[in-house]
Amino acid sequence: MSTSASTTGPLGQRRGIGFAILIFIVTFGIYSLYWVFKTQDEVKNHSGIGVGGVLGLVIWIVVSPVSWFLIPSEVGKMYAADGREQPFTGWTGLWVLLPIVGAIVWFVKIQGALNRYWESKAAPAPLAAPIPA
Repeated sequence: MSTSASTTGPLGQRRGIGFAILIFIVTFGIYSLYWVFKTQDEVKNHSGIGVGGVLGLVIWIVVSPVSWFLIPSEVGKMYAADGREQPFTGWTGLWVLLPIVGAIVWFVKIQGALNRYWESKAAPAPLAAPIPA
């Protein structure tokens, strides 16, 4: 993992939590491969923290339990590198030990934190100039 952290790289994409859960179910879990790759790739590209998309995907495929702890740890470190309080640590991976509900809680916590982070870093919309009367 990289030790130099900068939160000035390209921003990641917001993902709808409900939509992602639905796509996960419809694709019989295949969407998780895409989600893991994109999530870890976006965190690495933005902050330099983490293993990145390809290695993250390999870890997910070979030893998924490691990713349960690795992904929340990387997201938390990205928050810390930006000078913010970490929304969670790697220990969030323990949620996955609860059948079905735990995996949903784990995903909602992580994707929710990522969505809030990407939204906060996005440029504010320009204000419309007032129309003279």
